[in-house]
Amino acid sequence: MRALILNNEIIDVVETEFKVHPSLTWIDCPDDCTRQWSLVNNIPTAPAPEVDTLTYAEKRKIEYDQLNQFEMQFDDQRDGTTTWVDAINEIKARYPK
Repeated sequence: MRALILNNEIIDVVETEFKVHPSLTWIDCPDDCTRQWSLVNNIPTAPAPEVDTLTYAEKRKIEYDQLNQFEMQFDDQRDGTTTWVDAINEIKARYPK
């Protein structure tokens, strides 16, 4: 594969290079290279995987805040259901301590 470079950025990745403006250059790159890769010391480099920095408590709070908990509790009380408890338990199971 060949990566097309402009201002030290990968702007295209192709199997076969073609004629380009002199401001552009071609370099070899791995077969799985994409435009999301970057050049590090002139070497095509895959982006680092995103690091999940949220704690389990922060992840839970984000999901808890998305629930309409008071209405769920009211409806459960009125209807004899466990929708709210089930939703909370599902979130806790997804993000254990």
